[in-house]
Amino acid sequence: MFNKSDITRNQCQLFGGQARLGYDWWWHSFTAQDAETGEDKPFFLEFFLCNPASGGDKPVLGQLPENQKAGRRPSYLMIKAGCWGKDAKQIHNFYGWNNITVDMGVPFSVNVGDCFMSEDKTWGSVSVSEEETKAHPEFMCDAGTISWNLTIDKKVAFNVGYGAGSLFRKLQLFEMFWHAEGMKTEFKGEIILDGRRYIVDPKKCYGYADKNWGKDFTSPWVWLSSNNITSKKTGEKLLDSVFDIGGGCPKVGPIALKRKLLSAYWYEGKCYEFNFSKFWTFVRTSFDCRETDEEIIWHVEQKTWTNRMVTDITCKKSDMLLVNYEAPNGKHLHRRLWNGGNGKGTVKLYHCGRLVDEVLCENVGCEYGEYC
Repeated sequence: MFNKSDITRNQCQLFGGQARLGYDWWWHSFTAQDAETGEDKPFFLEFFLCNPASGGDKPVLGQLPENQKAGRRPSYLMIKAGCWGKDAKQIHNFYGWNNITVDMGVPFSVNVGDCFMSEDKTWGSVSVSEEETKAHPEFMCDAGTISWNLTIDKKVAFNVGYGAGSLFRKLQLFEMFWHAEGMKTEFKGEIILDGRRYIVDPKKCYGYADKNWGKDFTSPWVWLSSNNITSKKTGEKLLDSVFDIGGGCPKVGPIALKRKLLSAYWYEGKCYEFNFSKFWTFVRTSFDCRETDEEIIWHVEQKTWTNRMVTDITCKKSDMLLVNYEAPNGKHLHRRLWNGGNGKGTVKLYHCGRLVDEVLCENVGCEYGEYC
């Protein structure tokens, strides 16, 4: 049973070795409607913490040439906000550790200036001018202004089990950890993008909330999730369904577990899980992710002793962006990490060889990239 809330996994994990070399981020994505036209627009918000042990009054940006020459690792809170679709963009503001407040307990919270994020609410604003983006490529972002004020109600969790359990977290065995406290999340409030107002309706936001932490990123990097799902069997929306797929090449210490994905499918109140850490279920995974001139295409097939899940998703590159992160060691290895929120496709679910349902998925959160 993967649908088990555990907000201890959402607390800040930057202690011990990960305080000196580590990151921790909380990711939220959702669809909002233009207040004037009603048109859908997908958005994302993220609070990204990096290397607190070397922090100070000012952020240390790892892509700054003088920091690279001196061997300084990045250290900051980065607030990333942006949108997909037409005019997709990512806007980054950076803050030194001495200027932020992080509640390391349960529930977590992160606060700096007028920006705040916790388990059940977030507000704030980020802004970068055209002149700043041209003068500071180390910001790794686009120009624009976004402000938001939202409540967060996490409905369905993907608790991955042992990999993010308390012992593994304390020992910091994995290079990259994952916990999706809200793979189905209802957001409510408003967001303003470059002066244009959007309404976030909990019943139409198709929201998602998870977190990742560790010492480095995976390559390949794969993520797919949606709760805007329609049954091809009945033609009806499935209001209590969501799927979530993530991973690529997890590492336990120096050992790489190549081409491994963690998947969960909450289908109308029933759990179907494909989790390689639960070895007794005998999970077998194959996936193919590729880039064409116009699209990113995902094909994922997973099996256990009794269940099978086949996922086929596409997303137009014109609706996506190349999302930017630098690793805690200061390297910017993921230079073609495609990230979107407008994916579409199908999921076929089988139990004991019988087709349970084939569903149409929209507003799919999606990601794919490999080190360049």
